[in-house]
Amino acid sequence: MNLIFLRSEKDLSVFRPGVNRLAIFCGFVIISASPFAPRSFAQAKVDPAAEFRSLSEELSEARLGAGEESEAHMERALAYLDSVAVSALNASPQPDLDAANRTLAALVSHTPPIGENYRLVKLGGVPASYAMVINLGPGGPAAVRIYAGTAGHYALAARIDHFVLKDFFDSDLELVPVSNSEAVFVVVSGRTDDLSTGLFSAWWFDGHRMVALWSSDLLQQSTYAADGNGLSLAYCSQVDDDRPSQCLKMSRDLYRFQDRAWKRTESMELPPNPPAK
Repeated sequence: MNLIFLRSEKDLSVFRPGVNRLAIFCGFVIISASPFAPRSFAQAKVDPAAEFRSLSEELSEARLGAGEESEAHMERALAYLDSVAVSALNASPQPDLDAANRTLAALVSHTPPIGENYRLVKLGGVPASYAMVINLGPGGPAAVRIYAGTAGHYALAARIDHFVLKDFFDSDLELVPVSNSEAVFVVVSGRTDDLSTGLFSAWWFDGHRMVALWSSDLLQQSTYAADGNGLSLAYCSQVDDDRPSQCLKMSRDLYRFQDRAWKRTESMELPPNPPAK
């Protein structure tokens, strides 16, 4: 098990591309928010929601068919989701996330919507920041958008996607807030195979930029639980080399965001899961 932990901020001031696609190099990552233009949808003669569904379906089919993915189409689709999120966040001093998520759920283009979902989540901090986790279809592409500001003045503030981070593993994303006091969250990628093999990465939006705190290896038989104080992560830490689907040792780690760093505060061994029949 080779986890990559956060070193000093000085050592990791630059994001270094070129690592394996299934790993995220941890450090300070300034992810600028490209301007979104909901007006382009308003000016279009087609229904904006229908155009979004068409774009999301096109992007999903390109990914599944290993075709060329259009960054311009991706940005256009995400711009529409941004307009929905910003409108909801600025409608009231206490945004109605349930209503916003019902609107987002109605945008799915696949029936049933396997692998496609859009969800707005409140993060920690004062004032609170918000994140939208976006899965455009089975296998991706996927993205995370961060919205920050004050009541009535929220706007897109940062983004995580494979166009700005070439090594970002954007398949079947889940997003889990892990701090009540800071905008810290964990992105979970994958975990759709029979062995629940997933990749975990921790991020912090410090009010101005995204900070990549930590990333795991691909973890087999992974399960997790989160609260406002951290993340509990169980996984297979020793695989049987002769039978890769079998686990010889399970482990559970507890992580906390403390002193502006992501720390493993506890680690223990667990009994191995029963062998698969």
